[in-house]
Amino acid sequence: MKTARLKAGQLLDACRARSDRVAGAMTFDTILVVGCGLIGSSIARAVKLFGQAKQLYVSDHSENVCSVVQSLGIADGVAEGSAHLYAAQADLVILCVPPARMGDVAARLIPSMKAGAILSDVGSVKGDVVKQITPHLRDDIHFIAGHPIAGTEFSGPEAGFADLFKDRWCVLTPSDEAVNKTALNALTQFWEGLGSQVAIMTPQRHDIVLATTSHVPHLIAYTLVGTAVDMETVTQNEVVKFSAGGFRDFTRIAASDPVMWRDVFLANRVATLEVVDRFIEDLTALKRAIRWDDGEQLLEHFAKTRDIRRRIIDAGQDSAEANFGRDE
Repeated sequence: MKTARLKAGQLLDACRARSDRVAGAMTFDTILVVGCGLIGSSIARAVKLFGQAKQLYVSDHSENVCSVVQSLGIADGVAEGSAHLYAAQADLVILCVPPARMGDVAARLIPSMKAGAILSDVGSVKGDVVKQITPHLRDDIHFIAGHPIAGTEFSGPEAGFADLFKDRWCVLTPSDEAVNKTALNALTQFWEGLGSQVAIMTPQRHDIVLATTSHVPHLIAYTLVGTAVDMETVTQNEVVKFSAGGFRDFTRIAASDPVMWRDVFLANRVATLEVVDRFIEDLTALKRAIRWDDGEQLLEHFAKTRDIRRRIIDAGQDSAEANFGRDE
C-alpha cells in the first residue's frame, strides 16, 4: 500500500497521471466529503487518484483537521463547519462523521443541496442512520445510505490512503424500493471507481451481518484486552512482554476509535445484543467441553472455524500473508 505514504506533491502527480489514463470514467462533477478522518480523507485521496470528480471539497468541524487537509493537498477546497456553499454545488455529498452526528449534520446541509443531488454516508450502522436522516429529506434529494467495509485502527486525515477501498466491499442500503435507479447506478459506479465491490441490501440485513462480522468482534476485543490488563495476577508490563500473535491482533482491533465504536454499539444495539447472546451460548458450550474434558467437541468446533478462515482468504477478503501484507 505504497500509495498511502505518498507525499502531497507525489499524490497530485499520481492523480494527474491516473486521470489521464481513465479519461471518461468520471462519475460526478463535484463531490463534498463531510468529515475528514481516516475514511473521509481516504475517499478524498481516492477520488483524486482515480479521477472520480472534477472538484472535490472537504468540510470538517475541526479547525486542526481542516488545516491538515489543506497541507496534504487532497481537496480543491476546505471549509470549517457545515460548508453550505460547497453543498449547493455538490452532485454527491458523503457524510463521514460519527454515527450519532449523522442526523444533525444532514439536517444542516440538506436545505442547501441542489435538486437531483445524492446524499450518502459511510456509517457502519445503517438502520439508525436512515432513521436519523429520513425526517430531514427533500423529495428532490436522493438519499442512499452506504458503508465501505474498510478501515484500520488509525484515525485522522493523515491516516488515510487512496487504496483503502481497493478490493473491499461497499454495501449500499437504499431504504426505499422506489429509489432512483439512475442515482443508485451512479453511486455504485462511484464506489467501483474507487476499487470497491458493491453489494446492495436492506439496512436491517446490513446491521445483523455487520454485528456478526465486525461489531461483536470489536466488543470482544475491547473486553478481552481490558480483562488482560485488569487481571490482578498479571501486570500490564507482563501482558506487553509476553503478548502472543492472537492477543496482539485483539489489541490492534481494540485500538480503534473509542468514540466511533461507542456510537456504533448504541446505534446497533438490537442486532449486537442478538449476536452477543448467541456468542455467550457458544462460549458456554466450549467452557463446558473444557470442564468435562470433551476433546471431541473442541476438535469439531475448532475444525469448523478453521474452515471459515480458509474461505475468507479464498474469497479475497484477507490474505495468508502476515498482517495482511502491511509494511508495519
